[in-house]
Amino acid sequence: MAFAHRIGATRHVFDDLRVLLARATPFRSGDALAGVAAESAEQRIAAQRALADLPLRHFLSEAVIPYETDAVTRLIIDRHDASAFAPVAHLTVGGFRDWLLSEAATPASLAALAPGLTPEMAAAVSKIMRLSDLVAVAAKCRVVTRFRNTIGLQGRLSIRLQPNDPTDDPRGIAAQIVDGLMLGAGDAVIGINPATDSVEATIRLLELIDGVRERCAIPTQSCVLAHVTTSLLAIERGAPLDLVFQSIGGTEAVNTSFGVTLPLLAEAREAALSLKRGTVGNDVMYFETGQGSALSADAHHGCDQQTIEARAYAVAREYKPFLVNTVVGFIGPEYLYDGKQITRAGLEDHFCGKLLGLPMGVDVCYTNHAEADQDDMDALLTLLGVAGVTYVMGVAGADDVMLAYQSTSFHDGLSVRAALGKRPAPEFEAWMERMGIGEGTRDLPEALAPALLGAA
Repeated sequence: MAFAHRIGATRHVFDDLRVLLARATPFRSGDALAGVAAESAEQRIAAQRALADLPLRHFLSEAVIPYETDAVTRLIIDRHDASAFAPVAHLTVGGFRDWLLSEAATPASLAALAPGLTPEMAAAVSKIMRLSDLVAVAAKCRVVTRFRNTIGLQGRLSIRLQPNDPTDDPRGIAAQIVDGLMLGAGDAVIGINPATDSVEATIRLLELIDGVRERCAIPTQSCVLAHVTTSLLAIERGAPLDLVFQSIGGTEAVNTSFGVTLPLLAEAREAALSLKRGTVGNDVMYFETGQGSALSADAHHGCDQQTIEARAYAVAREYKPFLVNTVVGFIGPEYLYDGKQITRAGLEDHFCGKLLGLPMGVDVCYTNHAEADQDDMDALLTLLGVAGVTYVMGVAGADDVMLAYQSTSFHDGLSVRAALGKRPAPEFEAWMERMGIGEGTRDLPEALAPALLGAA
């Protein structure tokens, strides 16, 4: 079905929904690289106006990637909850934006609506929203998950403690864990990106984190971000695995490029649940995504990268994750060129994920060859804090020497908590108080020293 909108004497025509969504997207380098971006600002405005007039119901009758050829499309359509969708079924995309910004869109009504929204609906409405709109609506979305503690509660901001080491040196990892815990990081997860994706290395790192967690009685969860098949083998060998990690995307083809299928993710979730390691809940999956991954794998089917990113959230939603993280600037300037594009993408991803019912975190980050710097990251981090982001990264010095990119430091997380009156997860906060960790703490508390130093 074609769509059209006239501006002055020019009538702009868009051949189908896929093209309309792509042309309506605020400019980013990845869409230009893919050849799907609007050819001019005028064409983009025409597409946004045509999109604003489109009934939300239309997204249920036209898929951007055919149902017959894509497992993610089938998941989106087959899982759609018509009764949850009913309250907004009469609206256009523009009308939906107005409703989201109104007082009628309460945290309770947004939570009830989430199963009735498709990713394409969320992506579409985000394309006609300003940054302030994305912040205001996301701030109303409440998504709470539980494993050994509770994240996503109002007034809370969690931090992933990311103690990566280029050689998986246990001393380097342990030192970063000590540093992070002393600065209030780690309530989201203590999560290591392993230097090698072997079963033996994964088990060794899981045992390292779990030893620290048990000796210090820390109410948090651990994760080694190995491939899902590696995690399954680690589970078979009796490893102390809390959360199963996997990178995912918004098309069957990009997931194939990651070496995963939907049945494999279901198998991994069941394996993790069988361990029964959670104490306050059983949300056991951790997913990471990022705009541009489908294009980099030539698996985007001519769609814009933000729409494909939103479709990845349908995959995540299926498996009831504890954490979802968009690593927003990690892939590089070919996809998000500068600080302005990274900021827009981070707020879009957070908004779409929360709107679809996910516990969204954002790795506020950039690569060294992007046109961005730490001032850009400070601005995005603050906006996300106002928007109620579930968690952010905590990296020693904001510089991940293993993955070679710039993120946010333990101090950055503390600064946003202080500026916005945010607190850690409640169970973790109580643990910090028991251990004597808080404002003004300079030396390693006596209760922690033996356990933490023993990890090295």
